[in-house]
Amino acid sequence: MLPEERFKALIDEFATSPGVSVPGEPGRRGFGSSALKVNGSIFAMISDGKLVLKLPRDRVDTLIGTGAGTPFDAGKGQPMKEWLTVTGDDEVSWLPLAREALDFVGSAHH
Repeated sequence: MLPEERFKALIDEFATSPGVSVPGEPGRRGFGSSALKVNGSIFAMISDGKLVLKLPRDRVDTLIGTGAGTPFDAGKGQPMKEWLTVTGDDEVSWLPLAREALDFVGSAHH
């Protein structure tokens, strides 16, 4: 299954969650236009064929440590501390991690 297809499965999974907006809504373009958002903030997106999630910084560090992901660099030469590129290619890990990202971003902690 292609990453884009797997991401579509995530979109379908979260489409009915409160506060979640999905890609493809009219009037959305540019950065984040193909991302999953909750309350207007991105929590999951595809970048270069990989799933990228917003998670607490210590969780990102842990996942990088276990080899489940790598730091996400938005092309600025420096990793973004609360973002993880998921390297595990199995959708088994995608859903729980994406749910974690939704909870994290949706809890309006910042």
